[in-house]
Amino acid sequence: MEGPSLVLLKEQAAKFVGKRIDAAEGAARLDFDRIAGQKMVDLKSWGKHFLMVLEDCTIRIHYLMFGNYYLDSRHPEKTPKLSLYFSNGQWHNYNCAVRILDTTDLDRLYDWSTDVMQESWNPSAACGKIRAHPNRQVDDLLLDQTVFSGVGNIIKNEVLYRIGVHPESLGASLPFEKLNALVEEARHYSFQFLDWKKEGTLRQHWLAHTKKICSRCNLPLEKRHTGQTPRRSFFCVNCQVLYREK
Repeated sequence: MEGPSLVLLKEQAAKFVGKRIDAAEGAARLDFDRIAGQKMVDLKSWGKHFLMVLEDCTIRIHYLMFGNYYLDSRHPEKTPKLSLYFSNGQWHNYNCAVRILDTTDLDRLYDWSTDVMQESWNPSAACGKIRAHPNRQVDDLLLDQTVFSGVGNIIKNEVLYRIGVHPESLGASLPFEKLNALVEEARHYSFQFLDWKKEGTLRQHWLAHTKKICSRCNLPLEKRHTGQTPRRSFFCVNCQVLYREK
């Protein structure tokens, strides 16, 4: 689950802020007795981490690649990793990694300036990190949560297609204007992702991810795993330029 989806979850679950957890259960190995009875003080997201701030601890959820959640209903077949019950509803979380953090001071743990969805996002710092790693490809850099917190594989493919950069380009080899475009589009597309997710039209706006034909060149898109991760990349070898000079 990518950063914009967690921002949407934060909006959807806002009704639980200020409410006490009446009961907690699930398949995750957690101290549910510690959670039950505490008040939900705040909801935050950093990159792909969703953070439920309680009175004396924080519940951190990573939805991984296939995690999801249900508010006020349950999945008919799956067992939740974490279920929370409130006076005004229920919150069920599936296929995710859950951990209790023994702190509510999240500023000590997270650098909010790396998150493309935050007001404190620092594009200059992102550019500096890219230039500091001359041998790293842009596909890996976009998925590096210390550089672009919240960016996932969909955003990676769409950003690189929109700015016309091949995923196996070296970040430090990008011309100045392409480097700026990479950083700016990572944030811009993330907010478009959020808007389209709210509308339920996200897939309709994909230009590269899972597509077969380049809309600019009318040629087949290449699909293969790239980078050290590796993750699926969809790109056009005709209009997405490969920058490899070190």
